[in-house]
Formats: sequence, structure tokens, C-alpha cells
Amino acid sequence: MKKDGPLMVACPACGRKLAYDRSNRWRPFCSERCKTTDLGAWASEAYVIGGAPGEEEPPDEGDSGPDAPRRND
Repeated sequence: MKKDGPLMVACPACGRKLAYDRSNRWRPFCSERCKTTDLGAWASEAYVIGGAPGEEEPPDEGDSGPDAPRRND
């Protein structure tokens, strides 16, 4: 079963319809602007991947963890 034309998708940032094929260098986005906007949202933590409620990261052990280099004094 062959389709006519390329797969059409919505840009995840703005919703504009675009062809999802190799001719679109910004895929799945419609433009560099949408791609950069999305990257900026991840960098500023506007998007997060949640864990279980109340779950926190373990405290940072710094250089005192079991894999820390040992000093020879």
C-alpha cells in the first residue's frame, strides 16, 4: 500500500502542517525558530519529565563517594 506524497505532520512547536521527509532539515519542526524555541524550553526547564510524586534526586556526594579518587598524604 503506497501513499501519495510525503507524510504530513504538525510541527510540535507551532502546529503548522509540514512534510516529514529529508527535504525538511528541521524535522520534526517546521523551522529553525521552532526548533530553537523548543530547545530553549527544555534548557529553561519549562518541560520536565516527572518521576513519582515526592521523588527527589539523591544528595550530591561530591568527591566523597565510593568512586572518588583517593589522596595519598
